[in-house]
Amino acid sequence: MKNLKKLLIYKYIVLCSFFIGCVQNNSDNLFTQDLFSPIVLFDDTTYINHSYFLIGKVIDSINSEITHIKQKDKIFLIADEHTPSLSNLRIWTHGESFDILVKNRLKKKYNFRYKSKVSINSQLSIVGDFNEWNPNANLLQYNKENDLWETNLFIDYGLHEYKIVINNEWFIDKNNDKIKIKSSGNKNSVLVFKNDEHKSLYLNASVKSNKISIDKEPESTVLAFWNNHKIEMNDTFLRIPEKAKKVGYSHIRVFSMRSNLESNSLLIPLFNGNVINNFTDLDKNDKYSKTLYFILIDRFFNGNLKNDFPIDDSDVHPKANYMGGDIEGITQKIIDGYFDSLNINAIWLSPITQNPLYAEIEYPYPHRKYSGYHGYWPVSCTEIDYRFGDSSSLKKMIEEAHKKNIKVLLDYVSNHVHETNPLIINNPGWSTDFILEDGKENIRIWDEERLTTWFDRFLPTIDYSIPEAVDAMTDSALYMLEKYNLDGFRHDATKHIPEIFWETLTLKIKEKYPNKKIYQIGETFGSRELIGRYISSGKLDGQFDFNLYFDMRNVFATESSFKILNNSLLNTFNYYGDFSLMGNITGNHDIPRFISYASNSLSFDEDEKEAGWKRNLEIIDTIGYNKLKMLTAFISTIPGIPVIYYGDEIGMVGAGDPDNRRMMNFDELSENQVSIKSNLSKLLNLRKQRLSLIYGSFKSIHVSDNLYVYQRTYFDEKTIVFLNKSENIIEYDLHEYENKFNLHFGSKIKDNKLLLKPYSHEILTIN
Repeated sequence: MKNLKKLLIYKYIVLCSFFIGCVQNNSDNLFTQDLFSPIVLFDDTTYINHSYFLIGKVIDSINSEITHIKQKDKIFLIADEHTPSLSNLRIWTHGESFDILVKNRLKKKYNFRYKSKVSINSQLSIVGDFNEWNPNANLLQYNKENDLWETNLFIDYGLHEYKIVINNEWFIDKNNDKIKIKSSGNKNSVLVFKNDEHKSLYLNASVKSNKISIDKEPESTVLAFWNNHKIEMNDTFLRIPEKAKKVGYSHIRVFSMRSNLESNSLLIPLFNGNVINNFTDLDKNDKYSKTLYFILIDRFFNGNLKNDFPIDDSDVHPKANYMGGDIEGITQKIIDGYFDSLNINAIWLSPITQNPLYAEIEYPYPHRKYSGYHGYWPVSCTEIDYRFGDSSSLKKMIEEAHKKNIKVLLDYVSNHVHETNPLIINNPGWSTDFILEDGKENIRIWDEERLTTWFDRFLPTIDYSIPEAVDAMTDSALYMLEKYNLDGFRHDATKHIPEIFWETLTLKIKEKYPNKKIYQIGETFGSRELIGRYISSGKLDGQFDFNLYFDMRNVFATESSFKILNNSLLNTFNYYGDFSLMGNITGNHDIPRFISYASNSLSFDEDEKEAGWKRNLEIIDTIGYNKLKMLTAFISTIPGIPVIYYGDEIGMVGAGDPDNRRMMNFDELSENQVSIKSNLSKLLNLRKQRLSLIYGSFKSIHVSDNLYVYQRTYFDEKTIVFLNKSENIIEYDLHEYENKFNLHFGSKIKDNKLLLKPYSHEILTIN
């Protein structure tokens, strides 16, 4: 009952977030605001308090296929097995209507049973990606009649990883031979919950005379939206609304279903009512066309030797101390055209606010000393760390970036502050409890105490059940956004922060900048369901897709099958949509460099952190460079935002933190490093110029252990991607393309067959 209540509250907040955006702009701006993301119904009843999300304004009426009840200031949406997979929710307020797509994703009941000879007085539970790996979420009850332990799970169809917890010890399920070995070497059992039906519907579109023709499956239903308004189909045609001619940049979205099966969706950009057919016509603020580059400021480039102040403490290893990178160094690289040469159009800066002037001892064994070179221990929420620069140097850097149409995102730390931060000194009651009721320290209890746990003893977590704390921290973020003309945020530790924080911050941003495309992306390690909880029109635009990355890393670096990667990508579409603003990463500062595994410099079986301290990792097998090229080809050609971790463009090596944060190298690159960099530049340039790689639908063409072929389609423009992860040449028949194509990465053709070199990628383009 407690979990159900939490879920209903979540549903309520999800719906609230959409409608908050409905009322921020006047009627002249109603058609230019961000697209409302679909409402997803996870449970049978969704509770809405409309007086909250309309901020005092009233709903005139509601029109929906979903059963709904309006009681004074409350609305209930009720879903069951008869609720269609896709439907429309229309809200009328003050004579204006808004349409929001509703997806029915009711979880299904699954009776889980476990055979064990343990004492019936034992405590057993099942943990998995369906309950955030929380051992208290699904306790198993002993059934004496069947001599089994069992519980009812409510889960989605598909594959779920899990373990059994017996008296606080975690085990794989000895009764289940389906095992998934993680890239870390850890093993999980796999629960298979299959749907008898399979997603086989596919939408195509063509355009002529300002009409969009939809090639739909027989007996399927199509729902189409222009911006946030449903538009009707005429047979198989969508006519672009006349209003679209007056609003500049807008979008049409198309969704389809048949017998409660959902097809792929379409996302079509318009300018002045015309379908965009050239990348040069895309709005410079278009979020879907971003390519993001992550800079760890201290480790990038030293542009001013006068602000070099490493901590003078012999206990701090040079790897954990300041190395001199600063804001002026980034400015120099912007002016020199480094990011232009890579075809990067957005930069994510690590935190820039003041960190302590002394080192701290890290909580986990072996309790090493670290400086705050990374920026994640804020002594101030707004003051610039003088070791990086000052207010004027940051303003100049952003000005220079904007001159080149490069957006700048700031890494904002809101989960915690350093214990010397005035915010917590002046408000000691604003921190969550450090000592739990059982007397245990609340440190790094990531799952059971997800919203309250401390990252370290000197980093108090903010208690966002206190409204004043929410206001103070969201106001600080808004202050940085306004003062420095930032274009968005990367949000640290997203899952550890209550959703009210994200609701409040996003609402304030929309109120302050109703027509500015502020992009917000979060960081959450967890299940796709947990990650998706923070993504909606009233919260974040996207998060980093770590689940896809770990499968990607496993497949490209080892002999694992491409079938794993394809299934993972389809699962991503299932949770976040076919067109999302999720970040597809080459890596980041918390995990070892991909090439370390791909080149056999680092083993999945060893302690990644200790490896970085005990030995100097170097490239062992140069085939790792080709594997990195394949990985970057993949993230550059699938839906979502490619995110390049600094140094991955030249194949920098590194084990766990801090070895994966070495100083960036710009000079005397090896032949392999130059090749990696050139390959990335070419990939991102192709992505920039191909609308099919930004707005194209995705379709798997061929998936086997070593060959992966998929197609992105935007009207008549097609881009086909080939990935060969075997040590042999693979031939692929190109007869269906009738020689009307171009190849971009040097593969040869013999007898109309594409010859894919070992460990290579190729991209074929049509039109």
